[in-house]
Amino acid sequence: QVQLVESGGGLVQPGGSLRLSCSASGSISRIYTMAWYRQAPGKERELVAVIANGGQTNYADSVKGRSTISRDNAKNTVYLQMNSLKPEDTAVYYCNYKGLFPRNEYWGQGTQVTVSS
Repeated sequence: QVQLVESGGGLVQPGGSLRLSCSASGSISRIYTMAWYRQAPGKERELVAVIANGGQTNYADSVKGRSTISRDNAKNTVYLQMNSLKPEDTAVYYCNYKGLFPRNEYWGQGTQVTVSS
């Protein structure tokens, strides 16, 4: 089992910044990918950013240039720095873990991000 604990969500004004954190604990795989997804009301969950074990990253077009995903392997923690936030970034953000050995997948409980004036 792997447990994921997210933090850092909240209310921010348009143009502001937030940093989300997700810490993994438990039976952590030697190789794993972590990602952030989000789900806005009435919409499907979508990938925001992903970071592979070696540090390779990929971003949704909607956040590219405004967000940075990073990881601290020593702490089994992934971060999502979001800048120049827009109202359309409002959603519940979920941390995702995909382990390779063993192959498994876990989700965090979600953290609300609200961008509003």
